[in-house]
Amino acid sequence: MDYSLMIYKDKKLVALLPANRVGNEVFSHQGLSYGGLVYKKDLKSETAIEVFKTLLKFLNKNDIVSLILKELPINYLHNTTNNPLAYLCFKTKAKMVRTDMHSMIDLQFRSYSNSRKEGLKRGQKHNLVVKESDSFEDFWNAILIPNLKSKHGVHPVHNLEEITLLKSRFPKNIRQFNVFYKEKIVGGTTVFETDNVAHCQYISGNSDKNELGSLDFLHIHLLNNVFKDKKYFSFGTSNIEAGQKINQGLQFWKEGFGARSITQGFYEIDTKNYKLLEELFI
Repeated sequence: MDYSLMIYKDKKLVALLPANRVGNEVFSHQGLSYGGLVYKKDLKSETAIEVFKTLLKFLNKNDIVSLILKELPINYLHNTTNNPLAYLCFKTKAKMVRTDMHSMIDLQFRSYSNSRKEGLKRGQKHNLVVKESDSFEDFWNAILIPNLKSKHGVHPVHNLEEITLLKSRFPKNIRQFNVFYKEKIVGGTTVFETDNVAHCQYISGNSDKNELGSLDFLHIHLLNNVFKDKKYFSFGTSNIEAGQKINQGLQFWKEGFGARSITQGFYEIDTKNYKLLEELFI
């Protein structure tokens, strides 16, 4: 269930924690790509530490044994001069319980392997066309859902209604790009866009994707044209089994665009360790 929290100082809201509760654990957040406190960039360190201590103390008093955080990968940080999470985890003896690797391209140094260039040529040969769409229906129903069901026996994290609702609330940040062969959709990518990063939340193509070069053609178009002025382009993680293994073929495909790995840590914090943040300043 949702367990999102608001933290106040002198009756003024200073931080938020998007979170959900499962038994005696709180996660920030299992429905999000990353978690942690949300606060203004001018929040001072002393206040940030007090906020974190107050948060853990509240959880502890409400029978929550542990808080699990998914850190924000460093390239996503809009404010790189105010991020005390690593120190707070150190002081509260947090345990790293998982690490994922994300494939990220620094767009100043993008490069394409011969395999990706060949895919682009196949796409050009087949006269593929890329179109941005305000609707997710074609991609979800014709490509994404059938592929995830047949290959992995799962459904997208967002159903069609949920992704449509998110798009309505963040129309400039959630974008759908589809690729067509003879006016038939053959693949697509759902992009979550921030100031620094264009992140591929979903990537999928039909059974002809290798023959047509559809996904190579689509993503080179995005890199060279749509998002060429971004700092970074993210293909997300290729990890499976809670980070223990890597899909080698998928990793190879992403690195063919010039992507290289950055890490994302998952931390478990005992809420009773709020006491370790007391009397910190001397």
